[in-house]
Amino acid sequence: MTFAKTLLGAVAVLALSAPLALADELLADYVAFIGRDDLHNSKGARLSEPWQILRQDRANYHRFGISQPGDEWDPVFENKNNRAVMERMIQHGSISASAGRDIVRGGVMVRVKVYDGGKRDYVRVTVTR
Repeated sequence: MTFAKTLLGAVAVLALSAPLALADELLADYVAFIGRDDLHNSKGARLSEPWQILRQDRANYHRFGISQPGDEWDPVFENKNNRAVMERMIQHGSISASAGRDIVRGGVMVRVKVYDGGKRDYVRVTVTR
């Protein structure tokens, strides 16, 4: 047996014996327009962090019936407990600094993907133009 065949066989055995890596499950994928109503909490105070605004957007949509053209339904943040942990989900996920600044300014469309990461759920947020 040649060295190449032996090496190929060893690689095949390792590949078959290694545990399969499971991909994180996409729980939700939605877009929303961040409008003026989303920039203020229910008491009228101006929000200053992107995760606060994203949370308010979902509360406006699901709880208060306030939406802007382009806002989509999602199955995760209709639950107020899930909205309450959105900040942590974003911290475990990703949002660029520039996207965060755009969200705080408002007037942008965002795309939010929510994942079940096994040990912790997380969110990836991008600003679409």
